[in-house]
Amino acid sequence: MKKAIEGNMVIAQSGGPSAVINQSLVGAVVEAKKSGKIGKIYGALHGIKGILEEKFIDLGRESDKTLNAVAKTPSSALGTVRMKPSQSDCLDIFAVLKNYGVRYFFYIGGNDSAETAQIINQEAKRANYELRCFHIPKTIDNDLRENDHTPGFGSAAKFVAVAVMGDNLDNRALPGVKIDVIMGRHAGFLTAATALARVHNDDGPHLIYLPERPFNVDTFAADVQKVYKKLGRCVVAVSEGISDEKGVPIASKFTREVDSHGNVQLSGTGALGDLLAGIIKAETSIKRVRADTFGYLQRSFPSVISETDSREARAVGRIAVKCALSADIDGSIAIKRKNTERYSVYFERVPLEKVARKTKEMPAEFINKQGNFITPRFIKYAAPLVGKLPEVARLKGYRVVKK
Repeated sequence: MKKAIEGNMVIAQSGGPSAVINQSLVGAVVEAKKSGKIGKIYGALHGIKGILEEKFIDLGRESDKTLNAVAKTPSSALGTVRMKPSQSDCLDIFAVLKNYGVRYFFYIGGNDSAETAQIINQEAKRANYELRCFHIPKTIDNDLRENDHTPGFGSAAKFVAVAVMGDNLDNRALPGVKIDVIMGRHAGFLTAATALARVHNDDGPHLIYLPERPFNVDTFAADVQKVYKKLGRCVVAVSEGISDEKGVPIASKFTREVDSHGNVQLSGTGALGDLLAGIIKAETSIKRVRADTFGYLQRSFPSVISETDSREARAVGRIAVKCALSADIDGSIAIKRKNTERYSVYFERVPLEKVARKTKEMPAEFINKQGNFITPRFIKYAAPLVGKLPEVARLKGYRVVKK
């Protein structure tokens, strides 16, 4: 088994930023520095685009103080990109990597980033060039295969739970219907996490709609009307990726914009929220109906970072470097949950092809039969990833008896 090979390292970030992606970056850089087996540690600015344009910074010269401060800072410190490399791009990437003496390549991102790492890895093998390629997981959507959950999800889930907790308090004070549109293209994990906002039985969200179940306009209006009749108000959480019975995303009716991987842009408009609010106004007699699209706020919000998320994000970066140094291997680092009563995880290297391209969805047992809320099993799954939420209280409401 061939171990560490002499050479330099490139690390880059890709896809949407997250609150803990820099923990993964710093975990990898610190481990590489500590190993003494890697030469230069280059950070590519804006992903593989930075490699092609030879825009690097020397991460090995950064102090521990700076690195630790950056690790606690949300968003992508190196800048990010959404770019699927062509075969021609890969050839150009190799030319740059060879010129810089790079033998270790780490790409932090989601399933599209894993696919990019896989493409580069395949081209390296064709060129008979030993380049140890590792994908480091990151996505707030929590939809990477082979992973119990992904770095970035816990903090984004904490943000949406706190935000909906505040929305529920607002809605209780001034009743009406409030619709919150949450990120989630194919998987509803993040939208489902809004259920953690519930403290009392009548708290919102009262309804949750996910991409895993067909969205029917008439059923939606009837659901809202039923909750409103019972409580005099209704808070709704909706995934941006909800689709009709034919699998067509509702939001795609408002945009044709796609990224380099062919994904329809869903988060750049409030049109879905406006549409849903319009349906309630048209189909019911409810007067006060409002909608908000959380959009990119969910990804890099400071001060609501999950401790579990932060710790595990650091770990996957560190472990990726250790694996790369251990043998002539490639892969992705996956987070696996132990089957124990108390929350605990372990990390495992898995083949790139098992993570690339395709996504996973919410398990059926996490969604109720009506398809408009989640089950207690999801709460048990998500709660340790999010951590403690703010405490909210109510007055006892002692009635004054007339004399």
